[in-house]
Amino acid sequence: MKTDDFDYVLPPELIAQTPAEPRDHSRLLVLDRATGEICHDHFYNIGSYLKAGDLLVVNRTRVIPARLYGKKIPGGGRVEVLLLRQIDGKCWECLVGGKGLREGVLLRIENGPGARVDTVLEGSKRVVCFEEPIERFYATAGHVPLPPYIHNEAVDPERYQTVYNQVPGSAAAPTAGLHFTRELLRRLGDAGIQRAEITLHVGLDTFAPVTEADPGTHQIHREWCELSAETAEQVNAVRAAGGRVVAVGTTSVRTLESAAALGGDGKVEAFCGQTGLFILPGYHFRAVDALITNFHLPKSTLIMLVSAFAGRERILNAYEVAKKEAYRFYSFGDAMLIQ
Repeated sequence: MKTDDFDYVLPPELIAQTPAEPRDHSRLLVLDRATGEICHDHFYNIGSYLKAGDLLVVNRTRVIPARLYGKKIPGGGRVEVLLLRQIDGKCWECLVGGKGLREGVLLRIENGPGARVDTVLEGSKRVVCFEEPIERFYATAGHVPLPPYIHNEAVDPERYQTVYNQVPGSAAAPTAGLHFTRELLRRLGDAGIQRAEITLHVGLDTFAPVTEADPGTHQIHREWCELSAETAEQVNAVRAAGGRVVAVGTTSVRTLESAAALGGDGKVEAFCGQTGLFILPGYHFRAVDALITNFHLPKSTLIMLVSAFAGRERILNAYEVAKKEAYRFYSFGDAMLIQ
């Protein structure tokens, strides 16, 4: 297995720069992972492919306004700080942009507190400690960090949030959930399709391509996640009754499968902590029966995950079909149901 095995060429014009309006009017490619059969639909018809007793597992994380701008003190050199992961009340692991950001350098965040570069990590990562908890300054200093391939700065930041978000903490959205409207969720509930929640705070490393020739040597990003005892009970009950667990997005997959690794007899257990689960072809899925997802970047850990679920050849073929049919790719793009 090579990283190049998960490569494909995407015309830039297929990278969605704006979300569908309304949310559920994005297109839906449905892939049967057993046969490879493909059909085309719209997301508002997702209920046609689900049945009473199925369980949607959604990620309730909320994207924080994680991009901050500021200046070095003294000197006034411009800096950019991107919050990745909270270490304690005032210190965060961050990506930084600017010159000379060595340990001990002092910063002043625009419309925010003072800060200090506490630790130099690999590359452009730093531990930055703020004089006050930065959460207090989200409204005045923070900017929602859209992915680097989205160049449309006029997008409403709330369109980069799911309608069911609750827990602030992500640097990027769990994009498979962006297609749901409250009305669509209501209709699905009325049809007997259940819903359970997990939390996984998405890091920006989710967009980073695998650079190693052998993906097995790649150190995947670790992300904090939580699956409650209530959700574990729902998942186990649905599977025992013959229903399907339908993960909404790769973040739900990683959380469910991390919880399943703790359980036995095909059950999941409550889980809270960091997950470094890297799902590659050959992985045996314990908890997930179907997957709603978007179209992912070449050579990314995410396209490797969906290839593990449906087979690399089936996924790459589906992507080629999607390109020919002019589907929209990536975060604001169209959706895929793999069942």
